[in-house]
Amino acid sequence: MNAEKTLTMSIWGHINELRKRLFVAVIALAITTLAGFSLVPYLLDLITVPVGGIQNLQSIEITENIGVFMRISLLSGFIMAFPIIIYEILAFVSPGMSANEKKWIFITIPVATILFLSGVAFAYFVMLPTAVPFLINFLGVPTTPRLLSYIKFATSLIFWLGIGFELPIVVFALAKFKIVTPKTLLQQWRIAVVIIAVIAAAITPTIDPVNMAILMVPLFVLYLLSVLFAFIAR
Repeated sequence: MNAEKTLTMSIWGHINELRKRLFVAVIALAITTLAGFSLVPYLLDLITVPVGGIQNLQSIEITENIGVFMRISLLSGFIMAFPIIIYEILAFVSPGMSANEKKWIFITIPVATILFLSGVAFAYFVMLPTAVPFLINFLGVPTTPRLLSYIKFATSLIFWLGIGFELPIVVFALAKFKIVTPKTLLQQWRIAVVIIAVIAAAITPTIDPVNMAILMVPLFVLYLLSVLFAFIAR
């Protein structure tokens, strides 16, 4: 009976801790999103460069501009709050870590942030300039993209590539908890290529093999980097 009571208290303790961590992360995201309001005009000019500028887009619906404003500010807020969100995730799982493992938290946060920003930069400087001209000039039909449609497309690509570049950190954690090993990762590289191809097909906005290959190459490099992270973890 006492064991069941202790287990119940432990479960509720974890739930309360998770609630506190989520609350801090949400508050941080809300604050950075509000801060991003002032950056929207600059970011809008920046994000529309691959399509030739905002003058090459058109807005149709009355609420479309507001939707674009909120979407850009939310993305900028998430990017700014990313280190805090990562810290709250690690702080939640840290009680189950040893003293030696907890030291890795201070290394993981900057590395995860750098990887996320690398994914954002890759999406903006490589994927968007490659995919947008292909889509607009496909079949030679003149195309004037809608503002909301283009911003949804661009922000989704930036966000998911940023998340995708976190693969080495995820593998590091899995190796640290002895769920995967470097040897297994190296032996299963063919399966990894297939999974990467599926992920690239899901993230890539076009269906042509060129854009998929452009995305698959860095993802596979990240997979090899993940093997190195697994060696470090073990």
